[in-house]
Amino acid sequence: MNGSPLGQALEWMADPARWTGPSGIPARMLEHLGYTALGVLVAALIAIPLGLLVGHTGRGKGIVVMAAGAARALPTLGLVTLFALLMGIGLTAPLLAFVVLAVPSLLAGAYSAVESADPATVDAARAQGMTEMQILTRVEIPLGLPLLIGGLRGATVQVVATVMLAAYVGNGGLGRYIFLGLGSQDYPQMIAGSVLVIALALVLDLLLLGVQRLTAPRGV
Repeated sequence: MNGSPLGQALEWMADPARWTGPSGIPARMLEHLGYTALGVLVAALIAIPLGLLVGHTGRGKGIVVMAAGAARALPTLGLVTLFALLMGIGLTAPLLAFVVLAVPSLLAGAYSAVESADPATVDAARAQGMTEMQILTRVEIPLGLPLLIGGLRGATVQVVATVMLAAYVGNGGLGRYIFLGLGSQDYPQMIAGSVLVIALALVLDLLLLGVQRLTAPRGV
């Protein structure tokens, strides 16, 4: 066996037994992606409409920025532990923590997207008789879509890197390898779990970066 910790972790991952069954790498990765998607989706349903409203009207921006900054400062592990104590073991506690983590990036992306629209273009649309909703959906959002996707990208990467904490309160995902390895002092398993989380975060980041570039208006 390779003597280096990383080499041992790679050998652990290369074992065919690690790629089958409910505890195999594909199953754990799907669980990890599911938790990530759920957390980001719930956060998006809250943050994006609010961010678009703030960006379009300019009202409440100071409060929103302050609240988003405060949410960024909260320790995710502390939130998971607190919610688990209040709600018990299960998916609800980590999911709430992931939502809190994702909201600031999505919120900032949404109001920045709307604010980035050229005021002259917005005024021209208003002069043509477009309603405020039409201006928002046909002018401001299309022009600012790369920034909106950028907020989604930031939130997704943050959450996917933190979803391993779901295993801290008895759930699945790639974090299971990290916490099981920690409990049994199986360091190759711990490193393998960490490598898999990092690799997944990088892949998602690159995919969303590609989407962000594709959504940029021509000439931008």
